[in-house]
Amino acid sequence: MGTKVSYPSLGGATDGYLAVPDGAGPGAPGVIVLHEWWGLVPHITAIADRFADAGFVALAPDLYRGESTGDRETAGRLKETLPVDRAAADIAGAADFLAAHPAVTGEIGAVGFSIGGSLALWAPTLSERVIAGVGFYPSIPWSRLRPDWSGYAGKHAVIHCSEEDGTSTAAEVAAAAEAIRSAGGTVKLYDYPGSRHSFFNDDRPESYDRVDAVTSWARTIETVRRLAPTVV
Repeated sequence: MGTKVSYPSLGGATDGYLAVPDGAGPGAPGVIVLHEWWGLVPHITAIADRFADAGFVALAPDLYRGESTGDRETAGRLKETLPVDRAAADIAGAADFLAAHPAVTGEIGAVGFSIGGSLALWAPTLSERVIAGVGFYPSIPWSRLRPDWSGYAGKHAVIHCSEEDGTSTAAEVAAAAEAIRSAGGTVKLYDYPGSRHSFFNDDRPESYDRVDAVTSWARTIETVRRLAPTVV
């Protein structure tokens, strides 16, 4: 079970959910967990807990500042009115918070879902500390975020693509992959045939797929495991 924390962002403070491995000492990598359009709901804090169980220090920022919902219309409003400059500061601040945590001596990555998937792929361009971004079915147009893809030099991305969203051939996914490679980063694209958007979310039975969720989680863990420091 994690705890609520606050950290500096944009001249104020952002709340978040912090999950730390039991008995954690120096050596853990950090992971920023970025929520879907529903907000910082129990599904997301449970994912942070899963990362902690796997040995990561995980921080899930509350990008909506205390608002969350299970209603699609409200979620759509929250997504569309999210201030992207504030979100950028919250993500960079989360990276700084994790870097200062006594258990974190590994690198830092970002993992996110739907709108959080876009933000997780954006994260390595926002902070030098974030060296990997894993985006599940990203859903914010790049024209809104205006990433400086040059920040991906020497960094890595993974994009999990649903068939409902157009797979890895979807224009926004293909554009991100090309931009990351052109910047000197690396990217892996994974398609999940027959999948719906939010196939990882087991609170959404209309879209959840257990096999795809298990497979994508294993691929994600494989990616962020690389963030752990090398033992010589």
